[in-house]
Formats: sequence, C-alpha cells, structure tokens
Amino acid sequence: MFTYRVSVETGKQAFSGTLNYIYLTLVGEERSSDRTLLDKSWFTRLERGLVVSIDIHVEETLGELLLVKLEKEKTLINDDWYCRSISVTAPTGDCFEFPCYHWIADQQELVLPVGRGRLPQDEKLSILKQYRQLELENRQKHYRWNEWKAGLPLSIDANGCSELPLDVQFDTAKTVDFSVNFLEGIGILGLNKLKSLFQSWKDLEDFERIFIIIKNTVSEYLMENWTEDVVFGYQFLNGSNPVMIKKCKKLPDKFAVTQEMVDNSLDRGTTLQEELQAGNIYIADYEILEDVQPNDTDSSTQQYLAAPFCLFYKNIQNKIIPIAIQLSREATPGQKNTVFLPSDNQYDWMLAKMWVKSCDFNVHQLITHLLRTHLISEVFAIAMFRQLSAVHPVYKLLIPHVRFTIAINTSARQTLINDTGVFNKANSSGGIGVLQVIHRAMKTLTYKSLCLPEDLKSRDVHNQEDLPNYYYRDDGMMVWEAVKSFVSDVVEIYYSSDETVQKDEEIQAFVQDVYSSGMKNCPNSGEFPNVLKTREQLVEYLTLVIFTASAQHAAVNFGQFDWFSWVPNTPSTMRKPPPTEKGKVDMKYIMESLPDRGRSSWHLGALWSLSQFQDNELFLGEYPDKHFTEEAATEAIHNFRKKLIDVTKIIRKRNETLELPYWYLSPDRIPNSVAI
Repeated sequence: MFTYRVSVETGKQAFSGTLNYIYLTLVGEERSSDRTLLDKSWFTRLERGLVVSIDIHVEETLGELLLVKLEKEKTLINDDWYCRSISVTAPTGDCFEFPCYHWIADQQELVLPVGRGRLPQDEKLSILKQYRQLELENRQKHYRWNEWKAGLPLSIDANGCSELPLDVQFDTAKTVDFSVNFLEGIGILGLNKLKSLFQSWKDLEDFERIFIIIKNTVSEYLMENWTEDVVFGYQFLNGSNPVMIKKCKKLPDKFAVTQEMVDNSLDRGTTLQEELQAGNIYIADYEILEDVQPNDTDSSTQQYLAAPFCLFYKNIQNKIIPIAIQLSREATPGQKNTVFLPSDNQYDWMLAKMWVKSCDFNVHQLITHLLRTHLISEVFAIAMFRQLSAVHPVYKLLIPHVRFTIAINTSARQTLINDTGVFNKANSSGGIGVLQVIHRAMKTLTYKSLCLPEDLKSRDVHNQEDLPNYYYRDDGMMVWEAVKSFVSDVVEIYYSSDETVQKDEEIQAFVQDVYSSGMKNCPNSGEFPNVLKTREQLVEYLTLVIFTASAQHAAVNFGQFDWFSWVPNTPSTMRKPPPTEKGKVDMKYIMESLPDRGRSSWHLGALWSLSQFQDNELFLGEYPDKHFTEEAATEAIHNFRKKLIDVTKIIRKRNETLELPYWYLSPDRIPNSVAI
C-alpha cells in the first residue's frame, strides 16, 4: 500500500468555499487513483481560506504525477468553489505543485496539469497534449471577441459583468457601478448640494469654497499657483497627461505665430528660428480634435471644443513655459487666426490656457487613458486567455497583469462610456465625440508608440540634458528597464534560442490573435507583430504588455484628482465658444465658459473615484498567487522585486528635494493591472 498526501487550498475571497461534493483523482504516467471525496464533514467542507489535507492510498505507485482531476457535484444547491492550489506529496517524498486559481461552477470537471511551466513543444505525452488542447478550446468558447462599437479595438463578448467568465469577474466586495462610485465621490467631497444646481459659478473664489474639506497637496498647490506659466508648463511634463509635449523643429503650417509675437518671451536674446534649431521649442498639438462634434447630449447647455496649438519654450532656467496659443485652425474669410500671448491682458491669456487644458483633458480621457491603457490591455488579456495554456510560462507571467481588466472595461461599457453613461454628463467630447476621437486616434496608434523608449524618441524628449525635470520619462524608463530585465530573465529560462520562440505555436497564436482580431480596426495594425521570430522581440512585446497595464496606466490615472480637480485649471467642458479676438474677455465671460456646478460636481466625483487605490491592491511585483513553481522563475521574481525596491528608493530620495513630489511611477504605487 502506498500513500499520497494531498493538500487542497480554497480561496480567501468572499463565497469561495463550497458545500458541494468535490472529488479528486490523481493521474500518473502509469495509472490513476480512485475518485476520492475531499471531505466528508458537512460543516467543515472546503471553507473559505481553508487547507484540506487527505491521504489517498493505492495498491501500486502511479508513476510520475501528471494531472489532478477535480469534479464537483451539487447537493441541494449549486455552490461554486474557488480552488487556489493543490500540492501532492508522493510516497517517494517528492512534492508536486498544481496551481489552480480557478472557479469551478455547475457540475464541472477541471483538469490540472502539474504546475511546471512548459512550452507546447515540450509536451511529449499525448494525454498532456490532449488536455492542453481541450483547455484552450474551452477557453475560446468563453472568451469570444466582440466589436462593441465599430472602429474600436475588439473587446469581450459580454453584455454585462454577470456574463463574464467567473475567473475574470470582480471579487464580490468590489463596487463596479461607475454611477454609484461617482456619486459616492460627490458625497465624500461634500458636493451633494451643488450637483443639481446647473448654473454658473460666481467667481474663482466660489470654486475655492468646495476645497474647504478637500485635503490634497497638489490640488491645493494648483489652487494657489495655477495661473503661473511655469506651473502650466510643468503639467505637460509631470501631470496626468505627460505624453502630448514634443520637440518642435518646424512650426506647423496652420500655426500663425511669428518672431515678433514671442520675442519678449525668448530670454536668450535669440530668434524663434534659432531657438527652434537649438531644440528649445516644444509644442502640444491637438489636431485630433479638429471638427469633432462637441457634446450635445444636453439640449439646455451648448458645449464647445477646440483644436489648439500650444507652443512652449525651455527658458534659461530650464523651465518649460507657454509662449503662444492658437485655438483655431482655419480662420473665417477675412480673418486671421488669433495667437494669444503671455503679454496679452490677463483674462485673454488665462482663458486661452484654460482652453488648452480643457482640450488636453478630453484627449487624456479618451486616448491617453481609455484607448492606450484600458482598451489595449483588454485586447492583450483576451488573446492571452484564448491562446495560452495555464502551464505556458507567458500565461504565468502575464496573468497578474490582467487582473480585473476585462471586468472594469465591461463595467465601463455599461455605465461610463455608453450612450447614457457618466462620461456624457461632464465632458465636452461626450456623445458622438467619443467615437470620433477614438476613431482618429486608432489611425495613428502603432505598436512602437506603446513602447516607452520609442515613444520618447519619436517626440524627441528622451534626452535628460535637453529636457530636465521630466520625471514621467525618468521614472518611467527605470520601471521599463526593471520590467524588461524581469521579462528577459523569464524568457531565458524557458526559451533556449530564437528557434524555440518560432516553434512555440501558442505564443505565435497569441500575437496573431492580437494582430488579426483584437486590433483589426487599427489601420496601422500591420505595425503590430503577427509573428515573433526572436527572443528579443518576445521580450519587447511582453515588456510592453506589462508596462502598459501597470506603469503607464498608473502614470495617467492616479494623478487625475491631483491635477484635474481644480476646475479652473482643467475644465472638463467649455460652455462658451473659444475667443477669436483679443480684449473682449472679462471674468464674467470666463465664469460663463467654465463648467456649471452640476458638471463640475460630476467631474470631481469621477476624478476622486478613479484616483483611488482599491482595497487589497496588488502593486507591481506583488504576486501572491504562485503560478510559477520552478526555483529559477521564483528567483527571477525575487530579483525583480529587489530592482523595484531600488527604483522606489531613488524616486523617494529625489522627491524629498521637490516642492511637488512625483510619485505616480514609484513602484510601490503602481498597481499590477488596469483595475479602475
């Protein structure tokens, strides 16, 4: 008689235990054990967080353990069960790990192969090949592509969160209704009395009154200093949309700025052309908003958009300051495009900067944040579930970085960006504009633009000496390199050569699914790889996936309340058309242009909600689920964590010297995945 000691761990989340019967069968290379009931005690059966251990006795050894089969039978009711993992100690003393991290619903059979990571070409036994193929076929039935709106990246085929596979649904305790969350934010911020008052604010001091209970270092700093040009320029480097600024070597044809206009702003005694050639001129260009239909979902309030140019100058103090703003692209017959300048009267210049920040906010919401983190990450997540077996090392690598991503996006499609969603309540690009802007952004979206080093080079902002104090770039590159190093370590463990990558049918199917399905509506989808030929290409691809879901999302999401909550600094919409002449604007016109009280309240509630870390947040490098069982892989994770700790220390030390610390890319504040 031989004895196998089996330990089964139930999940710790709500309702993960079960009162149903769970049967287990060990499958070895030579034979299988009998089907065994895990626990016969009704009151202690597989409770939440419990580890149940049983002995399975066999007449002959089973040979090398290959699989564990789990079967669930309902009793009076069907009671889902979440299994974390199973470990088996053989009579020889050898321990076999079977990671699970999976819900078992209905009267389901679940087959778990031994947890050692391996590529499909490594499977030598037909039984393992068979179950690996069945696993993927089953996943492809549940993770189906769907075109929610024409022209967008494809998403999951589900009409609501309740239709999602259990494994990607939110934990029960997580609130997912954006309307409820935003209303909660409105209440916490003390704005309940304001949101129903759709009327203009009296003056800027009127805005200050809502900040009485809001304690936020950056927001309070902005409230005091937002009119300063240096503070305006700083936000394009280290605010929540730090990806728009780029070096300008030649002025756009439609930008009517001249040497005479900016002469007083150039403090080196040079000409505009000389500063352009010297690399001291930068630009933010919002061409993508040209002729976009402004939000018309509220017939009682006219709303407006513009497509501005904003020209920046790196002055002799190495500060980035705005020196010219043009709000229109095409002048009406007989008129010239008006270029607003720092030398204009305070109201003209103040309103011009408000317009730039309002347009920047709408581009941030729809492109920088929604498209380039949320929607892209969902594409990678769906393709991963469809094409990579749970024993594939890349599945093990990526699974922590897709946690709740499909669920949060499904919830957003239900209550945030749908036709009657929260987005339309406050933003000038709501309504038809949402799809117009994303469709245009899809035309310029490329694979390389999602790689941080390539994006920085394409905007010519990669050089620290050229452009100092760009903390998004500096911290982002440290995190990118740490992620890349970790990915490289994992790839080297499982891929011995470039040929190994080429022969990996699952990884090739993964990138092909992204290319031909998830990103099929992207005109530049041809720039997304449809095949990977080298380990170097695989490392870059996986680094991009992890960085986008973790660091990039953190950089553009968690500072939203900091930088956008002082409404005059970042209006979510404008209720007066952009000025076309100078000297016609006063404070009354500015207040009538800014969002009314109701829209401001929705705006603030949304920002507060989106900027909060979640309960039990898992930050970059925190992997409590042990998908990897091999020592080499766990050592790679350990080294990754050490690198992240080093990066965190560097950022913390730097921040001690800053008036406004930049922490959005500090690894200890970067969640693993897009989950809010």
